[in-house]
Amino acid sequence: MNPKTRHDLWDGKAGPIEVSIDEPNTAPKGLAVIAHPHPLFGGTKDNKVVQTLARAFLQLGYMTLRFNFRGVGQSAGVHDNGQGECDDMVDLTQRARTTLLPADLQDQPIAMAGFSFGAFVTSHAAERLRNSGLEIGKLALVGTATSRFTVAKVPENTLVIHGEVDDTVPLTDVLRWAGEQNLPVMVMPGVEHFFHGKLPQLKELVVRYYPS
Repeated sequence: MNPKTRHDLWDGKAGPIEVSIDEPNTAPKGLAVIAHPHPLFGGTKDNKVVQTLARAFLQLGYMTLRFNFRGVGQSAGVHDNGQGECDDMVDLTQRARTTLLPADLQDQPIAMAGFSFGAFVTSHAAERLRNSGLEIGKLALVGTATSRFTVAKVPENTLVIHGEVDDTVPLTDVLRWAGEQNLPVMVMPGVEHFFHGKLPQLKELVVRYYPS
């Protein structure tokens, strides 16, 4: 993604997990962990929406971590319908906090984001991390797969972005999920699931929502 991108293999419960770490040009202000769309339909950490989210957090000064779910790229294991993927995201977030950030930043709230299936995984991983006592900051959920999976309830300051004409996850399903918890949804007019031609706008929405 940029000259400072590092690629590595980290140990996971099912074997090695392929990760990409992006460093901001200045001293980091925190950590952002980002999850990709469904691995059985071509989703990877290099998906354009996932990279757009990473670029947004980089611009804000965050160290970012993207990773491949089980069975994708060099990540070991097989697809686990979200359970193993959530386990891995929890473990990677805890490890990244202590190994990628300087000691004075390790108590800062961690930003988490996900696209489609990745948004579903992120919702549950963030819930588990909060319950363990880790401070999690604002979530950014894009194209959230509410019609296909049981997405966890999220805090009221969560940024939910969805395309008006998403034909993979209908907007009505996301509004129903969000309405049950009085959660606002930011709708991008005329936009479909993969945000074709609208990635710069998506990035700007995330940048504007998070404090710089």
